[in-house]
Amino acid sequence: MTFIKTPCDAPSAQSPGQASPCQPSSGPWILAATILASSMAFIDGTVVNVALPALQATFQATVVDIQWVVESYGLLLSALILVGGALGDLYGRRVVFLIGVVIFAGASAVCGIAPTIHVLVFARSVQGIGAALLVPGSLAIISASFDEKSRGRAIGTWSGFTAITTALGPVLGGLLIQYASWRWAFFLNLPLAAAVLALSLRHVPESRSSEAKRLDWIGALLATAALGGVVTGFLETSNFGWRSPVVIGSLLGGLICLIAFLWVETHEPSPMVSLSLFKSPAFLGANLLTLFLYSAVGIFFFLFPVMLMQVHRYSATEAGAASLPVIVLMFLLSRWSGGLVSRYGGKLPLIAGPLLVAVGFALFAELSRGDSYWKTFFPASVVLGLGMAVSVAPLTTVVMDSVDQNHVGAASGINNAVARLAGVLAVAVFGIVMVSTFTTQLNRSLTGISLTPEARHQVQSKETQLAGMELPKNLDVEMATTVRSAVSGAFLSGFRVVLFACAGLSIASAAVAWCFVPTKNPSSSWKIKQAKRCKEFAAPLEIGVAIKRVSDASVCSSIPDKAPH
Repeated sequence: MTFIKTPCDAPSAQSPGQASPCQPSSGPWILAATILASSMAFIDGTVVNVALPALQATFQATVVDIQWVVESYGLLLSALILVGGALGDLYGRRVVFLIGVVIFAGASAVCGIAPTIHVLVFARSVQGIGAALLVPGSLAIISASFDEKSRGRAIGTWSGFTAITTALGPVLGGLLIQYASWRWAFFLNLPLAAAVLALSLRHVPESRSSEAKRLDWIGALLATAALGGVVTGFLETSNFGWRSPVVIGSLLGGLICLIAFLWVETHEPSPMVSLSLFKSPAFLGANLLTLFLYSAVGIFFFLFPVMLMQVHRYSATEAGAASLPVIVLMFLLSRWSGGLVSRYGGKLPLIAGPLLVAVGFALFAELSRGDSYWKTFFPASVVLGLGMAVSVAPLTTVVMDSVDQNHVGAASGINNAVARLAGVLAVAVFGIVMVSTFTTQLNRSLTGISLTPEARHQVQSKETQLAGMELPKNLDVEMATTVRSAVSGAFLSGFRVVLFACAGLSIASAAVAWCFVPTKNPSSSWKIKQAKRCKEFAAPLEIGVAIKRVSDASVCSSIPDKAPH
């Protein structure tokens, strides 16, 4: 999971329909409940990235195993988040929100006691289902519980506090892992969930949408099967190879389900994804840009903590804190970057921002071989954070302005799902690149080392563990140091290849903006005014990959159906 919040998180906060403003005395408690619930998902997402080396060491897991720890959560969350928002609108936001909290907490407990990596992956999958119910509910409850005058301040409070928890998540996770155990990162959710349940049952009013339609269950199942098939096929190539029936069957099954999903969505009266929105060139371009940019960010934040801990021997706490410059810069510059659209339109920031991101990835690639943090990763983090800060708020505005006001909620929900999907696919696809490059480079390095055939075979048999592999125990100190250096060098080679690919994706994002995003904001003046309100609450910090996504309801549903004369 990445640390970067998806572009349309805040604008998807309010769903149309019935609103039930809460009693003034209940407002702080409602905010507390929704912030705590969101924080569970946010912290869990960021903690897992920092915990990957510890998980690998505990279970002697391969890179495919730890990929599944991330992917199982993201896959279910990406496929079901739109359904989670629709369930709340249809059956009641509070009840669906609470069901999500209970599922998430129960799965967290199983994660904490997991005896094997396979149990952990299963529990993470269930966590993803719970998050798909609770994440959309958090902001939907705020939107339904506060009147129009106080809603903006409430959402701003939510954004600020969740930004803080997102920033602190990796550091907190690092402390828990370093001084206790990675299992406590999951157990931490249990008291938070208990507090959310108590506050919600006492203070959160029930609400639902009077315009909610029937659920597109067939579309949801086909989307899950399509994504699951494609991800399984890509991940398992490292274990079985491209010619394996498992790989071929998974990819073929995923493709068939994807085609079926597209057919169903074009014939479904109430589709989960309204494909007609993609007829807008600006909306199509914004989502392509999102797919490319968030794919690059997703794989980077998957590999970066692993590289810091397994190659450069950072502690878990240090690795967790290493990404803070990116998050802090995005938080501090989010409001400033939102104003860029009013001054320059969406096109220029969405060209400049991804290009800066590409420079940041290139700096990481060139500076990742050593020296102090302040001379290597810090300047690269500053450039990356500045590039993302320039990109996210303008991207939010372009998405919302690319469709009419009656579809702004669906548009933001789709874009949010695309951002999550990008991270899931990136870890699967670029994991293949990482393993392939690592294996090739390590085998090349081993040819120049005087290892016994048995020791060489032992090292090569653990290549799918990457830099986390355990070396043969019969090596002397000097030989072990040489082999470990070869392993670290092979990992850095793979990491650099992936980083340059990330830079390429970022440049492709800028090219998409050049081709598809209009030069000036085409919206009428009344809509620009409303969009400015939205951008105040579009905190561009990630939930942590995980997390942190919201429903397809819109903060801006208060925009009137027609522009005032």
